[in-house]
Amino acid sequence: MSSPVETISRNASVSDAAAKMRDDDISALIVTTSEPSIITSTDILDAVAAGEDASEMPVTKLMTESVETVPPELQVGEAAAMMTSFGIKHLPVVERGDYIGIISSTDIAAEF
Repeated sequence: MSSPVETISRNASVSDAAAKMRDDDISALIVTTSEPSIITSTDILDAVAAGEDASEMPVTKLMTESVETVPPELQVGEAAAMMTSFGIKHLPVVERGDYIGIISSTDIAAEF
């Protein structure tokens, strides 16, 4: 998993999220909301390809809410199976209610 988790405010624009992902060389950000939420580079690409104005759009319009999370002791194979089952590329790792990392499909590929 990658740690620490990079976050972005729910009030940020999609352009801000894209710039942060580029600068930090990552493909997802946890959006600071009451429910586990995430915005990914794929979400941003889809919006831009559809002609949306990323500078005016809040991340809350694109983010996925109620994302799946996993505990730190989850085995890599189980994380890979979850990603395949849910058709996702990122799983936030949560311990005692706090984000401690995020596992990506890239992390899993590197492991194997």
